[in-house]
Amino acid sequence: MENLHLEKTNYTPQINFDASKGLLEFLGKSYPENTFDFYKPVKEWLNEYAKTTTNEKTIVNFELTYLNSSSLKVYFDIFDTLEEMHNNAKGVEINWIYEEDDDIIEETGEDFADDFTSLKINLISK
Repeated sequence: MENLHLEKTNYTPQINFDASKGLLEFLGKSYPENTFDFYKPVKEWLNEYAKTTTNEKTIVNFELTYLNSSSLKVYFDIFDTLEEMHNNAKGVEINWIYEEDDDIIEETGEDFADDFTSLKINLISK
C-alpha cells in the first residue's frame, strides 16, 4: 500500500500516512472550502488501510490547532474507522496533542475520548 502525504496549506492540515510504519499524522488547521472533497482521499486511504494492515499497532497523532464544524464531522468519521479497526483486533493508539493554553482543542480531544471509550486516546499538552 502506498503512503499518503498531503502538504499543509493555510486551510488544510498536513497529512502523513505511513502504512509500513503504522503511523498516521494530522498536523495543522482544518477549515477547507469543501471539507468533504478534501478529506475524501484521506478517508478512502484509511478505509483501505483498515482492511489490509498487518501492523500490530497503529499510532495516530492529531496535532490540530483549529477545526471547523464540517471538519469535526469528518474527524468523527475517521474516529469511527479507527474504532472499527480496534474492535477488529488491530491495535490503535491515538495521541491528541494540543497547546497547553488551547482549551478548545483540549476539550475537543476530551469529547473524542468520551465518545470513543474503547480507543486508547492520550491527551498530550505541549
